[in-house]
Amino acid sequence: MMRAGLRVEGRPDRGDFDRTPVTMISASPDYFQALGVPLIRGTVFSELDRAESEAVAVVNEAFVQRYFPDEDPIGKRIVMGQRIGPGSTEGVKIVGVVGNVRQTGYDRDVVAEMYRPFSQQPEPSLNICIRTQGQPTSLASSLRTMVAGLDSKQPVYNIMTMEQRLSNSMAPRRLSVLLLGTFAGLALILSAVGIFGVMSYSVNERTFEIGIRMALGARKLDILRATIVQGMRLTLIGLALGTVVSLVLARSLSSMLFAVKPHDPATLLVVALLLAGVAATACYLPARRAARTDPMVALRYE
Repeated sequence: MMRAGLRVEGRPDRGDFDRTPVTMISASPDYFQALGVPLIRGTVFSELDRAESEAVAVVNEAFVQRYFPDEDPIGKRIVMGQRIGPGSTEGVKIVGVVGNVRQTGYDRDVVAEMYRPFSQQPEPSLNICIRTQGQPTSLASSLRTMVAGLDSKQPVYNIMTMEQRLSNSMAPRRLSVLLLGTFAGLALILSAVGIFGVMSYSVNERTFEIGIRMALGARKLDILRATIVQGMRLTLIGLALGTVVSLVLARSLSSMLFAVKPHDPATLLVVALLLAGVAATACYLPARRAARTDPMVALRYE
């Protein structure tokens, strides 16, 4: 895998190559089938595409959107910022378009990529991708033996399944999310305990008042509702202020998000409902105790 600048053959030459380079990947004809990369249009290269053959390439959808947004790229030629083959600087012919692949991780944006036949653009090191029917790790010894039969000095290392590779790529983000989730859970518990404590203290301080209200005819439901409303009023004010602050600080967490926007309305709504539910539960327990207050006991208590 390498980066290189390019220009589209037939378009005005600016005197330099594209300042935003694309990713170039050398691959075998079966690479796309092995990894399940879909063919969108055209065809992939074959064993007939050798070093002495016409220079060809397969590009991804991001490449098409960047260089050919309103035209068919099949058959178009592009000139690279380096020599394409031995003694040749002619353009590379696009023969196919494949789906986008996040080569560097789930959390990275899709970039423009161009695949070249390994026979036309070899690289000093390569990765071998094998699609298996059974347990992939059971083929490790056979793979080492096969490579040793071709070249005994060729090292084979870092053998792992695709699931392991994907898991490793997500490990740093997974740890960050786990820590954030743990601290958020602790904060939620502390908030619930704090609300419960404040409401319990408030009920104890208002025992005499509650007793008078009930002696004058207030129903248990009225006491329950009034106590919960008192606690939820402050909770709703806190949720409003917290939402504003989260909208301001959300961009600082954008690097940890995947397929979710920093200002995702659904996420904000779910979190707000969760916090409101926890707060309502913390308010309900002291409110229920207040509703069960015996007026005579409350008056004697004062």
